[in-house]
Amino acid sequence: MTLPTSTASRIELKDFHLATRIGTYAPGDTVPDYHALDLTLWINPGLVLIAQDGMAHVFDYDPLVVEIERLAADWLYETQERLMTRIVQACAAYPVIEALEIALRKFPVCAGSGSLGVHLLVDRAQLLRMRGDRS
Repeated sequence: MTLPTSTASRIELKDFHLATRIGTYAPGDTVPDYHALDLTLWINPGLVLIAQDGMAHVFDYDPLVVEIERLAADWLYETQERLMTRIVQACAAYPVIEALEIALRKFPVCAGSGSLGVHLLVDRAQLLRMRGDRS
């Protein structure tokens, strides 16, 4: 993925355990104990290199985290990809987000070990398409 600007700022959410139910399992299948989200948001450096302290000068990511928690708990998902899509759509609602990287992993995969996940990079052009912005 190409960085959105020559100077880039990122907000990183790592190993965020989601209260979600994903997949259907037969008796004897390994049911994941949890799903973990990694989310990196590229934003304008002007929202990090600030002249004075205050929430009015930065990107307030707390409402997005609350929305992610709501989406995760919203219903039983058949796939990790659908939950990821909904999280990306939630991110696209914030024009200050210039690009993002998302990964969702389940633990364990089999016999109490391993992780299995999906990783997605979304660049500025894709976010603009999702926002319906043709500029």
